[in-house]
Amino acid sequence: MNSVILIGRLTRDPELRYLSSGMAVSRFSIAVDKDLSREKKQEFESKGQPTADFINIVVWGKQGENCANYLVKGRLVAIQGRIQTGSFTAQDGTKRYTTDVVAERVQFLEWGEARQSSQNTNRDFNTNKDFNTNKDFGMDIDMDGFHPTDDDDIPF
Repeated sequence: MNSVILIGRLTRDPELRYLSSGMAVSRFSIAVDKDLSREKKQEFESKGQPTADFINIVVWGKQGENCANYLVKGRLVAIQGRIQTGSFTAQDGTKRYTTDVVAERVQFLEWGEARQSSQNTNRDFNTNKDFNTNKDFGMDIDMDGFHPTDDDDIPF
């Protein structure tokens, strides 16, 4: 069984590329906090050791485009997917190994404006009355697969 669920913050803006077939692929990394006690965390920090793991994420297709358009460094996301390993020969002739999480599902846990107008990233899409066009923010957004949720509909 190869299944991964992660929650973390983006360490860099997503990079979006298109294959010659036209398929979109987005790459970014997230920082996932290690489950450390307060004392252990302070000990790690005092020694300059990382208190988080940094994990490379790959997202394909429309979901990858959405990640590139709406996620920015620092945003909190949940990732569900699988681990994929690989290797390649570097320019200096050494063999390098890679480990990525190929995301099957990405859930944005924090919302803000799209990257194109990210001067004020504290705004929330959920406060917008016209969710699909987002006219209040002066941009047209394609939100395929995303639907506003009314808090009264949540059973907890």
